[in-house]
Amino acid sequence: MSTPTSLTTGTTRRAALQWAGLALASTGLAGCGFRLRGSQAFAFQRIAIGPQPGGAVAQELRRSFGSAVQVLAANEPLTQAQLVLTVTNEAREKVVVGVNSSGQVRELQLRIRVLLQLRTAQGKGKGIIEGDEIVQQRDISYSESAALAKEAEEALLYRDMQSDIVQQILRRLAAIQAGQLD
Repeated sequence: MSTPTSLTTGTTRRAALQWAGLALASTGLAGCGFRLRGSQAFAFQRIAIGPQPGGAVAQELRRSFGSAVQVLAANEPLTQAQLVLTVTNEAREKVVVGVNSSGQVRELQLRIRVLLQLRTAQGKGKGIIEGDEIVQQRDISYSESAALAKEAEEALLYRDMQSDIVQQILRRLAAIQAGQLD
């Protein structure tokens, strides 16, 4: 008859320890500064992105602002913008980095390079960002027998690198202070 009581006591004690462990873990996670990434706050409300229509990075960047920032259309004058961002020299590269003993390609390196310039719309003085280059690269194995699959994987990697570059640009723009806009 003592078995059910000790079993109930052991189960209750185990449940209490699990709840205490869960509370301790959630307190530790909250205390370390973990926080989900929210939307970014920008010190400006209007931006012009050139060239029009621009490459894939510039086009994705225009879509990424959402309602937080108004991106000026191509026919609007640059003087209406607070900042003018120029995304130039967008280049996609594919470099062979490995071959097998018979000279067939075994590994490739994919790269996207983008050059940025950011200035105020008035263009007085030095630009905020002048000639910064952002480079993303990924390695990919290659096989002649799976050429179509590797082509699809390559397109996916280029899209991923493009999104990473856009996120880097957005973080740089979010770091701009209101005093830099004058």
